[in-house]
Amino acid sequence: MPIALLALAIGAFAIGTTEFVIAGVLPEVAGDLGVSVPTAGILVTGYALGVVVGAPLLTVIGTRLPRKAMLVLLMVIFLAGNVLCALAPTYAALMAGRVVASFTHGAFFGIGSVVAAGLVPAHRKAAAIALMFTGMTLANVMGVPGGTALGQAFGWRATFWAVVAIGVVALIGVVALVPAQPATGSSLRQELTAFTSVRVWLAVGTTMLGWGGLFASFTYIAPIVTQVAGYPASAVTWLLVLFGIGLCVGNHLGGRAADRALLPSTYVILSGLALLLFAFTFTAHGRIPAAVTIVLLGGFGFATVAPLQTRVLDTAKAAPTLASTANIAAFNLGNAIAAWLGGLAIDAGLGYTAPNWIGALMTSGGLGLALVSGFLDRRRAPRAARQPAQAATAKAEVLPLSTPGRARP
Repeated sequence: MPIALLALAIGAFAIGTTEFVIAGVLPEVAGDLGVSVPTAGILVTGYALGVVVGAPLLTVIGTRLPRKAMLVLLMVIFLAGNVLCALAPTYAALMAGRVVASFTHGAFFGIGSVVAAGLVPAHRKAAAIALMFTGMTLANVMGVPGGTALGQAFGWRATFWAVVAIGVVALIGVVALVPAQPATGSSLRQELTAFTSVRVWLAVGTTMLGWGGLFASFTYIAPIVTQVAGYPASAVTWLLVLFGIGLCVGNHLGGRAADRALLPSTYVILSGLALLLFAFTFTAHGRIPAAVTIVLLGGFGFATVAPLQTRVLDTAKAAPTLASTANIAAFNLGNAIAAWLGGLAIDAGLGYTAPNWIGALMTSGGLGLALVSGFLDRRRAPRAARQPAQAATAKAEVLPLSTPGRARP
């Protein structure tokens, strides 16, 4: 794999860390800034909504910039947002810094996916995308626990300064390692034409529902394992590490499977994830079954990422940049919707395991959209095969009329 993918993976690591690490230092943030923990928790929501808004916005603004230049600009904005977080004197300033940083999230992963796919032969593009997203998986395994420990030892601002340092390394890597990339060459109007395709919308919808189902459960993983499985609070950290290990393995295997058979592997992975989420409703009542399920959820959950992102690129070949970025926004929108639905179920008195079957239903919905998308592909294939044949037949009928020496009627 090209070394340029390492720079993209480091950028993904920095972005993934800053997205999730806030959950680990919420008590420190709340105490220092004089707000309640639930209020501090809105920093997570603010980031997710910033991704949804910022992803298409920055991508549209950058359609005329070379892709490498756009990646550099995104990392500079990302650094500015995290510096603002580290220096924030008030809760409002911290929220502003989080939103600024979040604006770059979707565009970086969307444009980065296009760049990563362009660095390798067509039959390796899913693996290349998966390698870039390895940075996100490692952020959950190392970045979040490490950033949390750093914030607890030296204050939450130290966590953001550490993210800034990682971001600087990523910026240098993009400048030094990513080859020059041309501008997309497409106007906003051309990029928007991708969304006239039903197949693109089905791919984005599959992402939102299929991936989102995982976060209905994961958002409430701490109360599930402590209140239902009976683990002590101190065990949450190593259970999250197990989840992160599952993410790393699943990300790698999902990329390889997608390169071999994109849609069939998507069906299998989403089916497995839906079944695991449903099963977690029951396995959550035992410590060992819960731990095993958590590892498998991480594996199947992140195995969806490369196939889902590759599918969007395939369905929007003429204008992939905005569609790719919109799909990243769909990941985060799915997170927000799933977490909200899971919270509603808990508030309704359905118990801490209720988010699991809600997630199973969401992922099943994503699987349904994927199946519809595959059906449309099969309908398109005969038409696509007939068109060249019809063109060849028409050419054969015309050629004799222009053959030298033959009289025209």
